[in-house]
Amino acid sequence: MSFADRTLINIATYNEIENLPGLVEEIFRYAPNAHLLIVDDNSPDGTGQWVDEQAKQDQRVHCLHRSGKLGLGTAIMAGMKYAIDNDYRYFLNMDADYSHHPKYLPQLIAAMEPVGGKPVDLVIGSRYVPGGGVENWPLKRLLMSKSVNAYARWLLWLKPHDCSGGYRCYRTSVLRKLDFEAYHSRGYSFQQETLWRMKQAGAKFAEVPIVFADRVKGNSKINLREARRAIKIIARLAVTNWTGL
Repeated sequence: MSFADRTLINIATYNEIENLPGLVEEIFRYAPNAHLLIVDDNSPDGTGQWVDEQAKQDQRVHCLHRSGKLGLGTAIMAGMKYAIDNDYRYFLNMDADYSHHPKYLPQLIAAMEPVGGKPVDLVIGSRYVPGGGVENWPLKRLLMSKSVNAYARWLLWLKPHDCSGGYRCYRTSVLRKLDFEAYHSRGYSFQQETLWRMKQAGAKFAEVPIVFADRVKGNSKINLREARRAIKIIARLAVTNWTGL
């Protein structure tokens, strides 16, 4: 199988040693032909070192070490560039904490080439379509997520129902069209900005339902500060939408 026939699964990590060993096993259970790239931000808990040991035993596993916490958006971007440079067909991003369960991997990948339908450029694992949902979320977090999501859809004229979710499968040939140097986002608003930039590139989107479960182990990286940053960047992109500047 050539690289062009493969999917690269990307996971950004910082202190995920509690989750990663079991997660990697589950990923290869559901997507045995995929390759896995861990983008680790110098986790002090040994996450990167564990991945290095796995890479010695399994040629499907790769690790990209970064100097420190540089932001989720830049970690995903690094993975996208790796997929482009190594000529993977699909780039699939997911979280490290089981909130994105590997059981959905076959559905996301299959939806890229729907039987009897036209190929799509991005499939979103969506919490906000029929069949999707969230589990064990406090009301405050749910309201924050839905508010930012509605805000992005309205200001950026985006059609997907879930604009902030990170469980996504991209066609790498379309990622080649994106100008990564022009990005404003470094954190969680990277998700909305990427949808906006792909829309400008003429990409076709699809959504498949997933149930997003709150992490059991480790600490969540999202907070109110990140949400405020996302709101500011979405507003900045909206000005470009309206003015072309």
